[in-house]
Amino acid sequence: MAPQLDAILFEAVLFEARRPLPFALGWQAQQQLQQRLLRDPEGPDALLLLEHEPCYTLGRGGSEDHLRFDPAAPPLPLLRIDRGGEVTHHAPGQLVLYPVLNLQRHGADLHGYLRALEQVVIDLLAGLGLAGERIDGLTGVWLDGHKLAAIGVGARRWVSQHGLALNVDCDLAGFGAIVPCGIADRPVGRLCDWRPELTAGQLRGPLLQAFSARFQLRLRPPEPHERLPGW
Repeated sequence: MAPQLDAILFEAVLFEARRPLPFALGWQAQQQLQQRLLRDPEGPDALLLLEHEPCYTLGRGGSEDHLRFDPAAPPLPLLRIDRGGEVTHHAPGQLVLYPVLNLQRHGADLHGYLRALEQVVIDLLAGLGLAGERIDGLTGVWLDGHKLAAIGVGARRWVSQHGLALNVDCDLAGFGAIVPCGIADRPVGRLCDWRPELTAGQLRGPLLQAFSARFQLRLRPPEPHERLPGW
């Protein structure tokens, strides 16, 4: 008898940084892992879980009109990167999950992939007794009208980069210097404003569990030859 789809598990290597990383280091790691999977499409997927040092990133088609500062003299590092979406802010206390997946194993549908990333956060919030929601025509996850999770992805030959950023207990002040995700009329939020006892560190495990369940992944640590420089 053929196995049921929900019983199939795909192997994924988990790379977890225990200190906030410069954005460039996380981006370099994604590119390295993407190249590995492009060279060997039968190889394992990868998942990077980290927090970033404070910075701003702007998607490949993002408008500088959403910056409330001179891009030639930013208050924090500003990087234009190869994901979709507009400008966002990263800082410690925000959990960032970068899946490097062979999407042909996971539906080969970028729109469906975005919705699945949103569902990971909605599942996580449901486990905390909170009702995360989508807003028609927008990408991300909201709670009581506040955007908790920003999502932006890129892919090359169906191998993904970038992913989701969930505000847990980060300082939101840096968002004041931008129009986050180009959405001027909806505030940004952080999870600790609903659950003050929660920290980013406490939610690492539950976020990995929600992601693994949604994408049917079996996570394992990297072998010595798979390790990433600087991690």
